[in-house]
Amino acid sequence: MFLDIHTHQTKQRQGVVAIQSISLTESTFLAMPKTKPISIGIHPWYGKLEELEKNMKYLNVLARQENVKMIGECGLDKLKGEPMKHQLQILEAQIVLAEELQKPLILHCVKAFDEMIAVKKRLQPTIPMIIHGFNKKLEMAQQLVNQGFYLSFGTAVLQSEAVASALENIDTAFFLETDEAEVDVKEIYTKVAEIKKISLDELKDFIFANWKKLGLL
Repeated sequence: MFLDIHTHQTKQRQGVVAIQSISLTESTFLAMPKTKPISIGIHPWYGKLEELEKNMKYLNVLARQENVKMIGECGLDKLKGEPMKHQLQILEAQIVLAEELQKPLILHCVKAFDEMIAVKKRLQPTIPMIIHGFNKKLEMAQQLVNQGFYLSFGTAVLQSEAVASALENIDTAFFLETDEAEVDVKEIYTKVAEIKKISLDELKDFIFANWKKLGLL
């Protein structure tokens, strides 16, 4: 089996365990999948501080479902969404809930890595924090790993030599994903196995071992 840790695609692919990411809305509360593995959270593009109390009530209920494997995607984005001070409050509320439930966070982060690191240092959560769709150079990858973050790589490894180089030099736990792309996650795995100079089966075993390390198998 292949693990796709973060996808927005609803189509189930044979031989793939995919964690579908769902953005919290009022309608989500009425139509939540009950069995397939999902993550759910308040995305920084759509979260509004004035709605935080109401949305956290919904999230507090939904996140307790057994099929909810992670909280998110949530995070920080300097290019879109509410002012950063509002995004920080929305993110922090979700970190507190994730810590209470002992479920990992899947994080969206655009041009706000310093702020993300600062939040982690201040709140000191014990649950895993996974930066999804990592597409930066090795220096940033190493900085995040050194701060205790996990990284998830997507189609950027197919397109960017810098991202491929970052992945090549990361020896700690990492994950693979499709995000919004319609590409088959097996294509990403094949490329990453080539980058890491290991077999496809060895890579799958490594990814699932990482998933088990998070306490989710």
